[in-house]
Amino acid sequence: MDKAIVILYIVSMIGFGFVGKSKATTESDFLVAGRRLGPALYGGTMAAIVLGGASTIGGVGLGYEYGLSGMWLVVSIGMGILLLSLLFAHRIQRLGIYTVSQMLTLRYGPGSHVLSGVVMCAYTLMLATTSTIAYATIFSVLFDLDKVPAIMIGGGTVILYSALGGMWSITLTDFVQFFIKTIGIFFILVPVALAKGDGWGGITDGFQRVTGHSGTDLTAIGGQTIVTYFVIYTFGLLIGQDIWQRVFTARTPAVARWAGTAAGVYCLAYAFAGSVIGMSARVLLPAGDAKVKDDAFAAFVEFALNPVLAGLVLAAALAAVMSTSSGALIASATVARQDIVNLIRGATGHQDTGDEHDHVTGNRLYLIAFGIVMIALACVLQDVVAALTVAYDILVGGLLVAILGGLVWRRGNNRGALVSIGVGVAVTLATMLVVGDIYANEPIYYGLASSALAYIITSLLTPPTDPAIMAEWDARNAGTTTQVPEADPV
Repeated sequence: MDKAIVILYIVSMIGFGFVGKSKATTESDFLVAGRRLGPALYGGTMAAIVLGGASTIGGVGLGYEYGLSGMWLVVSIGMGILLLSLLFAHRIQRLGIYTVSQMLTLRYGPGSHVLSGVVMCAYTLMLATTSTIAYATIFSVLFDLDKVPAIMIGGGTVILYSALGGMWSITLTDFVQFFIKTIGIFFILVPVALAKGDGWGGITDGFQRVTGHSGTDLTAIGGQTIVTYFVIYTFGLLIGQDIWQRVFTARTPAVARWAGTAAGVYCLAYAFAGSVIGMSARVLLPAGDAKVKDDAFAAFVEFALNPVLAGLVLAAALAAVMSTSSGALIASATVARQDIVNLIRGATGHQDTGDEHDHVTGNRLYLIAFGIVMIALACVLQDVVAALTVAYDILVGGLLVAILGGLVWRRGNNRGALVSIGVGVAVTLATMLVVGDIYANEPIYYGLASSALAYIITSLLTPPTDPAIMAEWDARNAGTTTQVPEADPV
């Protein structure tokens, strides 16, 4: 029965892909759902994309090991969405663009498009790849498949429904995934965890008995780890193309701000729910059922639920991971075409012409091509956590200062942005090599600090941004123009 439910879920996702295909008639439809999502669709899909395998399976695993303190990973994600929504989303939505790099061009002028695009493309592709491996693990366990066939099935499903209708298909599937995820976590697993654990008091007492330390100690995971979560994930969500591309789908600035805020609050509740489920699993599971903390989710589902409910919850876990994968996949394809390939074509005199049908077809082909690369990488990568850590560190260390600086400091200029990106990426990578540990905190700290210094000093020592560029920037922020900035000339 659990297998049948998961198969039905996969077929349903493909069906929604075909529904989205009928809506994706223009490039704007394909890339940003026509910029017309209302509060319900926008809030649900925003929550779906940010709460993936790390938040669901990883969040439960951290609760299993550390108690309530395990919620800080997902809390940092929720705080990223809250900060983005309350401080910047309404401004981002007005810009009328498709990528983060286009924002840098609009704000500073030509120069940073390709460099920032390459960094962002690498990050989103790696995020899509690691998510693919995560949901393939579920297929592998459920259907007793080897790694490669499981990746092919899961990855092929995501590519199919994403390529059919682009962001419209992804939006519709993400909203269904959000609904399934909510049912599976909040209305099935949490009540079962509390009931079988004799309530909150029974869970906390049992956790103390089993582990020897309090499950309600919010710092049990370690202060340094908590800070690292906020630096990497909160800042990463503030500037990630996969998240910004969702902001571009909002119908109005108000939708981007307040529906996004609701999604952030949902993430905070999700963080608490995951830690409660993990604590209950630690108390209830027989010794050895969860050999490592990330086994806790699947082991608890198998232990506590009948086949029907287990199938629903496994579908919820798949929903969590597949929504992140599809969002990152379309983000990487969008950046590659808009920020890298279109620039090269323009530099060689080959303009990206054609009618809307041609643009949709072109974007669809890019998505399929990057999906194939995603599957290939997922099949060969061994240490996926290391790869994702490097991607996040480069993203935050290289791009955070230039992006947020452009939003909050008018004196920042193009040279400052370029130097900050180059210095931030170089220092982050160099520190990884010197320290010899890509999981260390020093690379991101040194990368951010050096990027900020380079941005401020270079901007102050060089002329300010051209007044004409700032005038267009101000007009976009006021929502008075709709032209998408062209790629940098060479």
